[in-house]
Amino acid sequence: MKFSNEIEVFINDYVKDLNEGTASIFAGAGLSIPAGYVNWSDLMSEIAQDLGLNINQEKDLISIAQYHVNENLTRSKLNRKILEEFTEDTMETENHRIIARLPVSSIWTTNYDELLEKTYLKENKIIDVKYRNNQLLNTKPKRDLVIYKMHGDVNHPDEAILTKQQYEQYHQTHEPFINALSGELTTKTFLFIGFSFSDPNLDYVLSRLNFRFSKDKRQHYYFVKKHELGDPLNPDQASLDYNNRRQSLAINDLKRYGIKSLLVESYNDITSVLTEIENRYKKRTVFISGSAETYEPHNKNNAIGFVHNLSKIIIENDYRIVNGFGWGIGSSVINGALDAIHSNSNKYSESQLILKPFPQFETGSKNLKELWSDYRENMISKCGISFFVFGNKLVDSEIIEANGVISEFEIAHKNGCVCIPIGLTKYASEKIFNIISEEPNKYFENPKMIMPILEKLADDETTFAQALKIIKDLLKNLKK
Repeated sequence: MKFSNEIEVFINDYVKDLNEGTASIFAGAGLSIPAGYVNWSDLMSEIAQDLGLNINQEKDLISIAQYHVNENLTRSKLNRKILEEFTEDTMETENHRIIARLPVSSIWTTNYDELLEKTYLKENKIIDVKYRNNQLLNTKPKRDLVIYKMHGDVNHPDEAILTKQQYEQYHQTHEPFINALSGELTTKTFLFIGFSFSDPNLDYVLSRLNFRFSKDKRQHYYFVKKHELGDPLNPDQASLDYNNRRQSLAINDLKRYGIKSLLVESYNDITSVLTEIENRYKKRTVFISGSAETYEPHNKNNAIGFVHNLSKIIIENDYRIVNGFGWGIGSSVINGALDAIHSNSNKYSESQLILKPFPQFETGSKNLKELWSDYRENMISKCGISFFVFGNKLVDSEIIEANGVISEFEIAHKNGCVCIPIGLTKYASEKIFNIISEEPNKYFENPKMIMPILEKLADDETTFAQALKIIKDLLKNLKK
């Protein structure tokens, strides 16, 4: 999909923040509505009816909740509505799934539902959920991220922030959340998704941050759907003109808080942008696939040195390496990566080397073959580029192609990886090059650019030193 220049710049900047560990997300009701949950207007519709009001004529919805409590001196019906509307078992959306795969360390939300939590659990991530002040005092061991539910959780509807009085007192009753959010808005880049910026709590925090850091604000981003003639809010040209003007003023006002609005034509565009963010982030993670019982026709020391230098070059070009510790090459991959990291520890980090040794024993109900298959899927799904070297094994005293390397190639292609076989190392790598050569359009968006490179890497006349230079140039181009 072709993006506007504004969104292109945002994607590049946000991916940088993801790589640096300084990206966060703020999820509003608009993230959960496509999954089947109600918006605030629908939630308050029956409550308004009980009060003799028409929800379609009301703009101040938190006042509706307050009126209900004032009239009944209880909020039991409000609590029941939350349970009825947000405990329904619905499926997460693609946006939820993409968000759960992104390496953010925190997510803030005003939603009561548990869609985010359920999606993260499906991704086998450990979440630390905070919706009470005292929960901020404790840290869940080995957590992958924190989900801050600043308005409460569906399982405790009596504590949910709903009424005007609760909003007015929030800075006193939930001061630790205000402080935590203020800190994160200062140190992280936020992407607001499905948020309307009519929430008084967030307005409270943003206004005080704006006062405190009026000149030096961190840049945040916000998806805004363009108004369209014929939609429910714009039945005629006059309505469209009015709403466009109002939207323009609101967008300009958000700049006071360092929030840049990203205009999209439809909500589906948000999914496309998130997908592109994930793909570009993954392209900075390289999977090295290979195994070697023998290095023939190459000299063993030269071959090991090549793998060592390949790994070193990848790190030096600011990529991450994922490796399954393949037989005969795993140690060289590790040594090469550590060589680059330790030679300039101020520039490179050990976090750039991700080791995923294969399980060696059956666990649970799955046999070893099934475990390896799942392990490969999980490992490769986190990568955007895959290199294939050698790929042979010893079976019954005979050297044959390693079918595991071929499987990893198939998984990598299925997951959208840029597959780079180094065919001159022979065996499975050469076979992969031949498979790609038969249908290059199936494997690359721009085969005319990349196939000449793969042909050089498969040429017996190409030396290891020349191959490393070719790969170095390729890595630089893939960054762009």
